[in-house]
Amino acid sequence: MSGLDQTFNRAFQPLAAAVEAKRIPGGVLGIVDQNGERIVRAIGSAQLVPKQRPMHAETWFDLASLTKVVFTTPRILALAEGGVIDLDAPLVSALPDLRQYDADAWERKVTFRQCLGHRTPFPAVEPIYTYGRDPDLLRAFILQRAWRARDPVYSDINFILLGFALERLSGKTIRDMDPGPGFAWSAEPDASAATEDCTWRHRVLSGEVHDDNCSALQGAGHAGLFGTAGAVLDFALGLLSGSGACEGSIALMRTPLSATRTHGWERPYDGWSGGALCGPDTIGHTGFTGTGLWIDFDRGKAWTLLTNRIHPTRHFDSGIVQLRQAVGDLVNAP
Repeated sequence: MSGLDQTFNRAFQPLAAAVEAKRIPGGVLGIVDQNGERIVRAIGSAQLVPKQRPMHAETWFDLASLTKVVFTTPRILALAEGGVIDLDAPLVSALPDLRQYDADAWERKVTFRQCLGHRTPFPAVEPIYTYGRDPDLLRAFILQRAWRARDPVYSDINFILLGFALERLSGKTIRDMDPGPGFAWSAEPDASAATEDCTWRHRVLSGEVHDDNCSALQGAGHAGLFGTAGAVLDFALGLLSGSGACEGSIALMRTPLSATRTHGWERPYDGWSGGALCGPDTIGHTGFTGTGLWIDFDRGKAWTLLTNRIHPTRHFDSGIVQLRQAVGDLVNAP
């Protein structure tokens, strides 16, 4: 048995235990090293209600906020690498109509880099979908709203605005953009891990985006990407090998902007999702639906844990925080 096999088998045990305890319906764990050796294994159910389906290694997942790091961050950094944008320029360089009726509005001073690092005063969460279902009207609402300034926190608004910038600069909506090899903006329902029995849309969601704001906007920079564990590992391997993005972009993804964040990604800190044993040059991110990806450049490996922990409801303690940390610690245990 190879070292990767041994590592995988021990790291898989917390996932198996969570499924056995009915904390989550199912999940897929995948690990890849810098040489391309990988293992992917599934367990449990992709759906429980209104019908039951088994989980497979090839099951598609709503990746939720992994969209921020797999799709939006690389594209913003590539634009900076190509000289199209300046990361320290305000967003109004691409979105001149942002708070256009107040030249002194603080929102007009927010930069691309601040959004990537969640160093802005935008609120942590905002139920934008409750203001209507017209995507153009909601975009105008987001751009023109006088947001109340708060202490900087992780905020979807940062990446919604970065998504708007991508749309303006490309002349395409997010959903008309190429999501990248192995990814899509939706998936076949019977090939997907189901998420929530949505109280807003009145159905169990499978193969369509769970995030309410992304759904109402009909595509956004903070959520909406679908993919398999294999596709996520392919993306991670591209960063490990240096073939998945411009060298400068990968360097920025690894460059700290604060004690907890780099450009787009999280970095290790006490209590973070990747566990306590990650190397200092590790980046990672999680998604609300129960997804996560961590890339340890020190050890030359990456792992993804994809679950449907909010199926059929988010209003349940799935133990996902502890599960992610336990898996990360076992991936990195000596």
